[in-house]
Amino acid sequence: MNNKNSYWLKKGITNGIPIALGYFAVSFTLGIAAKNAGLAALQAALASITNHASAGEFAGFTVIATLGTYFEIMLMTLIINARYFLMSCSLSQKFDAKMPFFHRLFMGFFVTDEIFGLAVSVPEKLNPMYIYGMALVASPGWTIGTYLGVVFGNILPANVVSALSVGLYGMFLAIIIPPARKDKIIAGVVASSMAVSFACTYLPIVKNIASGTRIIILTVAISLIAAVLFPIKEDNIQDNMQTSSSEDGLDMKDSPINNDTIKDQEVHHES
Repeated sequence: MNNKNSYWLKKGITNGIPIALGYFAVSFTLGIAAKNAGLAALQAALASITNHASAGEFAGFTVIATLGTYFEIMLMTLIINARYFLMSCSLSQKFDAKMPFFHRLFMGFFVTDEIFGLAVSVPEKLNPMYIYGMALVASPGWTIGTYLGVVFGNILPANVVSALSVGLYGMFLAIIIPPARKDKIIAGVVASSMAVSFACTYLPIVKNIASGTRIIILTVAISLIAAVLFPIKEDNIQDNMQTSSSEDGLDMKDSPINNDTIKDQEVHHES
């Protein structure tokens, strides 16, 4: 493994630890839902290791509990998890054109809200080792949490299980606050997104739309409006990359992400 891959793998593992802790808490609750649906611990763990999506799994377990069909489970999961189509398409723009298909396939499998949030914030071309590093700790946390939720979930008080998931919200704040503090436009978009999302949970007609579908609609609409009104100038690419690297305590000329990477990205944008 070369220095660049080693750097991104270690960075992914480090950034994946808080994700794993948050996942463990959430999936613990998911394990309780799986047990109530009649699933054994190993069955619930298998569901989590093949489906890294809390809302999709909760919906699936709910359908199982009501003795629904395989088609109903498939359709429910497809609709609720449809936002991952958007996330994967967004991440694909950060891949090198020569990236092998198997890397794209594996990274797509491990795309979650939190991993996407960290991966998309990388200013340069995305190294697959970064996502693999995060998945290396986050996926076991998700799976083990589900397993233990089935085994021990009903023993713990409900308020204890709820308190464990607070770390996940802290992680989301850690993702959005730094860029929002540096850029007033990003801060405005984040604030607007929160306000509109909150309003849509109470507005007539709109509130009846499934939450997953609402996320897709709001993501596309707000992103499109922001892109049209506040386009990012290509002149700021190198400045943003250098700022991001300095915040990580790295000098661009000493980092595995060298100036060649910047030049490649500039050529990509020009083409």
